[in-house]
Amino acid sequence: MDDAIRGQSDDDQDPREEFLVEYQEEPLLEIQYIQLEVGIPQDISNKNLCKHTQDSQTFLVTPTKGMAYIHGKAIKMTVCIDNAQHPLIIDSGAHCSRVSRNYLDNHFPNWENQLFPTKAKSFKSASEKMTSIGTIIKEIIIPHRKGNIRLNPELVVLDDVHIQGFFMGTDYQRMYGIDIYNNKNRHITIGTKKKKFSLYIYQISAQDPLGELLNELREGQFSTTLASKQKLSLLKILRKNRPAFAIGEKPLGKIRGHDIELYLDVERPYPPMLRRPPYPESLETRKEIEEYINEPLDMDVIRKIGHNEIVEITTPFLITWHDGKSRLCRDFKALNNYTKADRYPIPRISHASDKLAKAKYITKMDCMKGFNQNGVKPNSMKLLRILCHMGIYEYTRMPFGIKNAPAHFQGIMDTIFPEEILEGWMVVYIDDIIIYSDTWEDHVQYIDRALSKFTPINLKISLKKCSFGQQELLALGHKVSGLSLAIDQNKVSAVLQNSVPKNIKEMQPFVGFASYYRNHINIFAHITSSLYKLCSKDVVF
Repeated sequence: MDDAIRGQSDDDQDPREEFLVEYQEEPLLEIQYIQLEVGIPQDISNKNLCKHTQDSQTFLVTPTKGMAYIHGKAIKMTVCIDNAQHPLIIDSGAHCSRVSRNYLDNHFPNWENQLFPTKAKSFKSASEKMTSIGTIIKEIIIPHRKGNIRLNPELVVLDDVHIQGFFMGTDYQRMYGIDIYNNKNRHITIGTKKKKFSLYIYQISAQDPLGELLNELREGQFSTTLASKQKLSLLKILRKNRPAFAIGEKPLGKIRGHDIELYLDVERPYPPMLRRPPYPESLETRKEIEEYINEPLDMDVIRKIGHNEIVEITTPFLITWHDGKSRLCRDFKALNNYTKADRYPIPRISHASDKLAKAKYITKMDCMKGFNQNGVKPNSMKLLRILCHMGIYEYTRMPFGIKNAPAHFQGIMDTIFPEEILEGWMVVYIDDIIIYSDTWEDHVQYIDRALSKFTPINLKISLKKCSFGQQELLALGHKVSGLSLAIDQNKVSAVLQNSVPKNIKEMQPFVGFASYYRNHINIFAHITSSLYKLCSKDVVF
């Protein structure tokens, strides 16, 4: 995203729509006299005599008693350092520019190779003593309309503090001629004797939605071939549709009006297979289960059953291990066998992927834990109860692994995007949304239209799984570009590493995987005919 914060031409729109800071060129003001008037610069000198005894009438904002402190704000802006965005605080109360060792460790690998020794081993603040381990020079780029302002301050690295971001003290404020103006349009100026650049401050904090979005955008994937103007137009659309993204303490949405309802083809009393006990658990497995339970519990995906609630159906779950990593598996096999099927059609991947092969721009978006954003009807929650050593829990959101989840979610998406799919620029496969076009102007418009549909129904998109404006990407198990449709070699290599199937149970998933790529294999039916015969019950493997 480093290109997205660079300058733009004079013909562009108001830069406040695009940037965190605004530039304007103005003549240097010469300060000669004391004038107690609002907005007029004041000369500060010990030689001046007090000429007035009445109360000051220069307030721009009259504070409420006991609330004056809310009008004070840090001078904080977002700058570019080493092709990444970082906070810069203009600190008029500190004589040296500084950064903490902790912040460098978290954001700048191998920063210690750039460290210079310093004679001063400690610095004093108003209330404590801070230890220095040296100094470091970092190139700081402040974005503005007519070209970036490039600063190269030497910062003291503090060892025993945990400050976030870079702090510019009065040392480099004097060297660069940085002046702070606390008038109505609060800003700073950076300049020489002939001219100054005014930078209007826009507050960015951890609670600021725009700040969160800009920080979260670093998790998304953006095409490296996009021009600066293309990135800016995309950023504007993403900022406009911020509510569509999973950002904040409660990132998981809940789709309105589409709760799933399950129907069983068996009446009470339910068969024993629907009342299964928990699997045996080792101490290591119990620790993993506790971690897996706490996350959906905090996200309101499950709730714990009270001691006075009647429990008729229970599903156990287990932890599987592979290469030292654990995975939660819900054993809904018995419940699925007794659930009436939802026959809603799911698109064929081959048809969907063929449409993408000729597109110049492709964007892929993914719903954050898509199934878990779908509610469950109250009378169906009692069917979705899992148990372990911690007790019995009930799904209040649609879980992964139940029989009708994919068909139900596909139906929701088709209801949300009927025109977009018919117009031929969107492919929806369950919780994957793919947008494609031949021109960038159409592409940005399509992304805007798609994102605007998510907010009304409270469906959230995961930026970490989004890929914007690509000319080539992995989608629906294929490597798609404007020139070709190829097989994802990562999936092929994973199969090649497995051993040769030794029985029907191992052969069936292999044949299913091969069939997924049948369009890429000549005379596929002839080659696999013998394999299909081996999957028959009448043939000895």
